[in-house]
Amino acid sequence: MPRPDPEPRNFVEILERVWWRLDRALDADSLRASARLYVAEAIEHGTFSLIDHHESPGMIDGSLDILADACQQLGARAVLCYGATERNDGRDEARRGLEECRRFLSENRRPLVRGVVGLHASFTVSDETIQEAAALARVHSTVLHVHVAEDGADVRDARERGYTGVIDRFDRLGALIPGSIFAHGVHLTPDEVRSCATNNCWLVQNPRSNRGNGVGYPGALSESDRVALGTDGYPADMAVEEETLIEEARAAGDDLSHAQKRLQAGSRLIAERFTNVDTLDESESLRAQATSEMAAIREEAHVQAEKLWTRMQAL
Repeated sequence: MPRPDPEPRNFVEILERVWWRLDRALDADSLRASARLYVAEAIEHGTFSLIDHHESPGMIDGSLDILADACQQLGARAVLCYGATERNDGRDEARRGLEECRRFLSENRRPLVRGVVGLHASFTVSDETIQEAAALARVHSTVLHVHVAEDGADVRDARERGYTGVIDRFDRLGALIPGSIFAHGVHLTPDEVRSCATNNCWLVQNPRSNRGNGVGYPGALSESDRVALGTDGYPADMAVEEETLIEEARAAGDDLSHAQKRLQAGSRLIAERFTNVDTLDESESLRAQATSEMAAIREEAHVQAEKLWTRMQAL
């Protein structure tokens, strides 16, 4: 992947010069190859349920079907959404993202896949978009999935808009929907974490991602028992993620008895989204299927990665 030039100096510049460029360069072929590689590798690692927060501004319409087909075909459960944002084309872009969520919620019939409503992060959307996302989630009896307080920039943005913080903003806009998934929470206060718990919202810690982006450690998460362990796009090897969690928790002086419960809490989170369904066959047959197709999946991923990186360099 092309290195950013100039090198990012902070978290927002990492987003702007790396990840948001990659998002804009995605097309259908690269998204399909990426999804199939990630799902197949997840199954090889013994991870059979995935929650994804997706963005591809250059091809919003139908993007969730590409992800859903990869999960259904390879045999992994998935909770999917498009992360609506205004960071490229303003409110029109946000409306298109929410429409993709609405379309998928209305049309998806895949037994292994569920849809929710996504927002990228609150500092990239207006109050109106947050309200529209919450209203859409309620119409479809589902929840929100949002990146929350990953970096201090998100908190500063909420305060500049007249709120005490990100959670206060969501609360006052009617977006603390029970069961919602708030990823990261690095810069939440203990009171904000308790507010999420009171409203039965989930927080998801992503230790490798947080360490890689240098955004800090979410020490306040111990104030809730509704905290799961995630990867934020790192490989879905949850044993490695848990090792990193323990390393980071020790370095931060966090209570290990709380932190070590987060891997198992992910099963509770998945169970809330997959009520009244048969238990997934998490057997060797799924791993065998993924392994048998892995060579072809990796070959296609290599081809598409080169094309993707070439497009990134032009952005």
